[in-house]
Amino acid sequence: MFEAAEVGRSLSKEEYKRLEPEIHRLFLNLQQRLRKSGKALIIIVSGVEGAGKGEVVDRLNRWFDIRDVQTHAFWDETDEERQRPRFWKFWKSLPMQGTVSVMFGSWYTEPLVDAAFDKIDEAELDQKLKRIEELERTLAIDGNIIVKLWFHLSKAVQRERMENEAKVSKFKKSPLLEEFSKNYDRFAKVSERALRLTDTGFAPWHIIEASDPRYRDISVGDAIVARMEAELVKNGKREATEEQSEESAGIQLIHDALLANTSQITVLDNVDLTLSLTEAEYEKRISQLQLRLHDLAWEMYNNKRNTVLVFEGWDAGGKGSAIRRMTAAIDARLYRVIPIAAPTDEEKGHHYLWRFWRHIPRAGYVTIYDRSWYGRVLVERVEGFAQPHEWLRSYQEINDFEEHLVDHGVSLFKFWIHISREEQHRRFKEREKDPRKQHKITEEDWRNRERWDDYKSAINDMVAHTSTAHTPWTIVAGNDKKYARIQILETVCNGLEQALLPEARRQGKDKS
Repeated sequence: MFEAAEVGRSLSKEEYKRLEPEIHRLFLNLQQRLRKSGKALIIIVSGVEGAGKGEVVDRLNRWFDIRDVQTHAFWDETDEERQRPRFWKFWKSLPMQGTVSVMFGSWYTEPLVDAAFDKIDEAELDQKLKRIEELERTLAIDGNIIVKLWFHLSKAVQRERMENEAKVSKFKKSPLLEEFSKNYDRFAKVSERALRLTDTGFAPWHIIEASDPRYRDISVGDAIVARMEAELVKNGKREATEEQSEESAGIQLIHDALLANTSQITVLDNVDLTLSLTEAEYEKRISQLQLRLHDLAWEMYNNKRNTVLVFEGWDAGGKGSAIRRMTAAIDARLYRVIPIAAPTDEEKGHHYLWRFWRHIPRAGYVTIYDRSWYGRVLVERVEGFAQPHEWLRSYQEINDFEEHLVDHGVSLFKFWIHISREEQHRRFKEREKDPRKQHKITEEDWRNRERWDDYKSAINDMVAHTSTAHTPWTIVAGNDKKYARIQILETVCNGLEQALLPEARRQGKDKS
């Protein structure tokens, strides 16, 4: 889930100096509207220790008019708090209408700490998270705007900050920093689960990449401004005054600047598209892998284990050819390929996941989705077919759906086939010239290229919200089709072999 937040984004000093005053202005304007709205703003500051959360809280207090802002730090529990139900101290700290409450630590802190240090098990964690979701739903219905910020650092960056005393001091060293850095992997796993289970449309998480302080702070400003603007508009249609037009322009300026930065560095930019195979290497390896997959598919059938494969990727990325090499290895009686296009009238009459649920294979069989439920947070998001509150809540709905599959024993594989923009253009031109492939290229394909950066941003968010420990994304290097096919086949074979291991051996292998 945090993979997309480890791409090392940064902002130059010049860009920061251009954007920071605009954010300050927008905060003050939106705060004025908040006072008149009858709503309140709750900002939750959480995340990896050493990410600079203290600096962010200081920044928020400078951006807002401090007279209507209260900051609450939840560290050690007092005797007074121990004598009352756990949520008492949070209810006591909630803002009144028209004001802001910054929660440095929150109702998430205790469950995450207890789970990370094995004081509670997964079932107890889930129960506590369910209560948190109910609390946030209650607050949102009552008119509270909830902005949840999760600050992420990679393990390597956190270690670097630990080793550099000057840098740690600058970031206001937390007493928990050293303890959590020793238990980073466990904390990351627990946190990933917590974010996944509480990432809702009424209180979504914003994952902030925190290795660069300038990028971190501007991302925080963008998240809060966008959330406040969206929620305050719900009060009713506003008259288009000159001040509000300037406000909208300022919001767009910051969003575009961050999007431009995102278009330079996203999770896709970590993919080495120069990887390739010679024809001889390819022929040798694909024969071996297809034979291996053929045997594994029958072994899965004999063990009554079902498999689901999801193929997503850029237009002309090579999904079809990869699927053909996959199905060539599996007995035709064992699999179905489900091509996903625009929903039919019948499908529109149901929840968007309905048409995917009905194709889930029975025990021992394989379903391959050529495009999938991720259209909700990709094409429907980018093209405006789904409203922000609809696709934002879809992250949790998708994660719940996939968790149902995995808990039932389904082996789930998710592939995004990545190619460069230049390679896509070359393939489009090739399709136009080849009579056998001309049906594959449409005006819509060319039009979609114009939204390349918007799709990159959506893909990055998709990976950040839905690549979990149990259902990770595999980003495939697709410029060389031969290499892509081998990468996919190897991933599936390795995954099926892992699934077929006896439970005790599989757990031992996971730990190693």
